[in-house]
Amino acid sequence: MYLENLVVDAVEPQRLGRFWEAVVGGETLTDEPDVYETRLTIEGGPVLDLCFQRVHEPSSPPRLHVDLRSGPGHAEEVDRLLALGARHLDVGQGRVPWVVLADPEGNPCCVMDERTEDYLTGPIAALPLDSSGVERDARFWSWLTGWTRVPGGVPTLRHPSQRGPLLELCPEPAPKGAGKNPLHLDVRLEAGDDPDDVAAGIIERGGRELRTGWGDLPWRIYADPSGNELCVLPARS
Repeated sequence: MYLENLVVDAVEPQRLGRFWEAVVGGETLTDEPDVYETRLTIEGGPVLDLCFQRVHEPSSPPRLHVDLRSGPGHAEEVDRLLALGARHLDVGQGRVPWVVLADPEGNPCCVMDERTEDYLTGPIAALPLDSSGVERDARFWSWLTGWTRVPGGVPTLRHPSQRGPLLELCPEPAPKGAGKNPLHLDVRLEAGDDPDDVAAGIIERGGRELRTGWGDLPWRIYADPSGNELCVLPARS
């Protein structure tokens, strides 16, 4: 299995997808009214597709967000994002060494000051995910994605190449509510992976399968031990 997609709910997928494509320097994969996909390729590291899918209205506040690398030109990068359509956002962050912005549909993202751990991440420095048990969830996501633990404070995972974004498990400010997370991650099975074995492994590690009532889908939907939604996609033929 491997991490394939960052999926974002969007009222206007094309508008939001083009914004993020410009932010990360992605390559367009799909440009349709209901779905926009762009690919971020990290040289020598992972490939991450950013997928924007239409919803009729925004859902719950996100438990997953994007931290962006700025490099030495921090103020210039903030100005670039504002020119693309972002805006400043106050989430009660106070005095911090990063800048909190909202994308065109209000999803928060942070422009980080340059950090040692951002070396070789590419434009996305990190994907912070709310967790009710950070050590437990770090083990869960490491098993699910094959990403490995990075030494340090907050439990953090990274692609085995040690390139690309960090996946940070952060103590949640509040338990997961009933609403769907507007950002989630997809993993892809590889040839030889048994979907039922994967399902059993997810449940064994504290996750659960979700029944959505959306009819037959080619993928299966789960929640991690903290309730964060994720999808497991079939192996490519």
